Amino acid sequence: MRFRVALIVLSDRAASGERADGCIAVMKEHLGDAYSIVRESVLADEPAELQAALIEIADSGAADLVLTSGGTGLSPRDRTPQATAAVVDYEVPGIVEAIRFESLAFTRTAMLSRAIAGVRDRTLIVNLPGSPKAVAESLDVILDALPHALELLNERGEHE
Repeated sequence: MRFRVALIVLSDRAASGERADGCIAVMKEHLGDAYSIVRESVLADEPAELQAALIEIADSGAADLVLTSGGTGLSPRDRTPQATAAVVDYEVPGIVEAIRFESLAFTRTAMLSRAIAGVRDRTLIVNLPGSPKAVAESLDVILDALPHALELLNERGEHE
């Protein structure tokens, strides 16, 4: 079964055209053929825009999974976790805990990530870091667990 995925990058500079985004291509490459990309967006670091996109995607049932990239650090403009937390029904902390734990092997600053993962209706939303390298490393950590999570959310899987 192919899962439907929406990809959202949060970056003021990429949204304004000041620089090209490199994260969507990395997400698509890592997701491969098991996932169908139903939406790609590059948004400014504005919580209201992200919240509106997440609500629309989840409430319409347009995607089984939303991956965001960017806005998870300590900068004043990094507000992706707050925006995500405001719209999810519940959090799934193990996903980002695993990413942070494994990422420490690559960079000691991984502990500064404030990313969250959560569910709205039947859509899993996962915040990823904002660099292509960190996106690739993060997806390597969670890709094997995603199909099971998405099957459970859509009542097509059983607890292991």
